[in-house]
Amino acid sequence: MKVYLARQPIFTGDKKIYAYELLFRGGVGNFFPAIDGDSATSRVLSNTFFSSDLQQIAGDRRIFVNFTRELVSRRIPLIFPHQVTTVELLEDIVPDEEFMASCREISARGYQIALDDFTYRDDLAELMGLSDIVKIDFLATPRDKIVECLGRFAGLGCAFLAEKVETNEQFRWACDMGFTYFQGYFFSRPEVMRGTDIPPLKVNLLQIMTEAGREGFSMDELDRLIERDVGISYKLLRYLNSPFFRRKTEISSIRHAIMLLGEKGIKGFLSVIVMSELSEDKPDELLKSSVVRARLCEKLGLLNGRRTDPSHLFTLGLFSLIDAILDSPMEQVLRKLPLTGDIKSALLGEQNGLSCYLRLAESYERGDWDAVTAHAAAMGLDQDGLPDIYLDALGFADALVSTARG
Repeated sequence: MKVYLARQPIFTGDKKIYAYELLFRGGVGNFFPAIDGDSATSRVLSNTFFSSDLQQIAGDRRIFVNFTRELVSRRIPLIFPHQVTTVELLEDIVPDEEFMASCREISARGYQIALDDFTYRDDLAELMGLSDIVKIDFLATPRDKIVECLGRFAGLGCAFLAEKVETNEQFRWACDMGFTYFQGYFFSRPEVMRGTDIPPLKVNLLQIMTEAGREGFSMDELDRLIERDVGISYKLLRYLNSPFFRRKTEISSIRHAIMLLGEKGIKGFLSVIVMSELSEDKPDELLKSSVVRARLCEKLGLLNGRRTDPSHLFTLGLFSLIDAILDSPMEQVLRKLPLTGDIKSALLGEQNGLSCYLRLAESYERGDWDAVTAHAAAMGLDQDGLPDIYLDALGFADALVSTARG
């Protein structure tokens, strides 16, 4: 049985990635698999740490994983490397002596412990003393209660994580309140300033990017563009020699690199390099999310029998967060871009033949499995292929973004 697995970023106050939380659901044959939490967690853990490439999922970041009471009592977290594993405990756990003895051992072995959706109860006092991180639902908890909680437990030495932070305004509030870590999709929201326009240099970069993706843009032109730019040449060779490709021999010439990637691959590479320039003042995760969506949409098009041009789908995914990258309304950005009408319509949220691919990619990245199932079924996709496509997109994006930023 395939394991559906998504990752959600956890940020520091300067919007750097601290960790990823794993979001998962087992099973594709049954929309609501009749499995208990313990077996679901065991499956994703064994698949992640023992079968899948952990580097592909999280790079060198820490991973947060929800453990049930039963798994903690059986000391299952001790199977996994303490250097990367944060043991996240669900809010409904009853901390009896058996459970607490396990937590004490897990903590003593060097594992981080995080309390999820925290609401204080007297019986959680000892568990709080063992915890490294306390997560508070920023949307569901009244602001005065948050301030009271942070003030009351500041002396325990644990860090506080604000989860479900959905806007930049909420992020700033959480920073001001004293949170250390932040989880949510605030980073993908534009900070639109009234009366501002897109700088001409960025408009030029946008036009170069869309021109590179245009049908009929020749390989000779791409070759000239790359060879006259030392920075792009270096990044291209570095990208093709990255661990993502697992090559036995090093690629040392631009011509060889172009032949290996092909026309579409080179165009996609150039688009991401330019997008990196556009987003240089933004968190890496924003660019990474754009590239994950681009790769997902492209691969979904291949999975769907090429009913839609995969290169159009790559462009759709890549531009899906351009409003947040440029801090401008999507309508304003699209007025300056020579994109096709169907791509523009999909980016504006209209329903057409392309929009379903973007909706499916967005649902998967959020771990909204019901929506994933509904979109895939409506598109007639073989859902068995989705987990592998997502893992490929993560590896592709991580390799390409680290190259573009390097």
